[in-house]
Amino acid sequence: MFRVRLITALILIAAFLGALFLLPEVYWAALMLAVACVGAWEWSALAGFTLPARRAYVALTLLAGIWLLPLPWPATALVWQQQIQLWTIFAAAVFWLLLAPVWLLKQYATNNAVVMACAGWLVLMPTWLALDDLRRVSPLLVLALMATVWIADSAAYFAGKRFGRHKLAPQISPGKTWEGVFGALAAVTLYGAVLCRMFHLSWWTLVGLWALTMLSIVGDLFESLLKRHAGVKDSGALLPGHGGVLDRIDGLTSTLPLAAFYAYFPLYYAALWDGQA
Repeated sequence: MFRVRLITALILIAAFLGALFLLPEVYWAALMLAVACVGAWEWSALAGFTLPARRAYVALTLLAGIWLLPLPWPATALVWQQQIQLWTIFAAAVFWLLLAPVWLLKQYATNNAVVMACAGWLVLMPTWLALDDLRRVSPLLVLALMATVWIADSAAYFAGKRFGRHKLAPQISPGKTWEGVFGALAAVTLYGAVLCRMFHLSWWTLVGLWALTMLSIVGDLFESLLKRHAGVKDSGALLPGHGGVLDRIDGLTSTLPLAAFYAYFPLYYAALWDGQA
């Protein structure tokens, strides 16, 4: 199993890096939209949708995504597109900072299709938009942010395996421990220190990386809760040794939109200020 998992990981990393640094913008956005649609298919299964409802959910996700692709739309459409992107990211920030923690604390379970459909779009669409928007800033920024989540996840696994004694959320994900959390923070601190030294960044960058680490844990736990309610171990079987797409991007869904929200913050501030003027 470890060999299969390693081979799959190497293939995914090579394909992702090639796409991140080589694909033109519209092709990158389309590829990430395809990934989001696969995630929507898996999400709809976890939500307990019927097969026709799952197909409709993916179709709606695809149609909304196509309209938001960076294509030469008319000027009026582009203005609406930018506003939708901006406030979708804002909605994701509200969800992950306020709603998701309460959802986890209450271990909320619902069969309401509308609630689950909206929650799925709040998880998947802002992640896709953030991947597209942050890549426009710099592919290296996307890689650095994603590496933070990957390092945190790997360090949490190994630290928890070696030192884990105190359960983090036993009723949601019994394998996660507080020792794993501290291991993740320690590894990310080392990673952040290297970044700060290499690129002459402010040491306050570490605070941001710690926040991303904690957010990635929230995203991981959130998907674990959904899988527990659905009675499954993995969100899918697309990736040998890794499960489904949601299993690979759970920590990214809660971190990348927040990184984009931080990048957009002056625009939100300006909108709020103009609204009060």
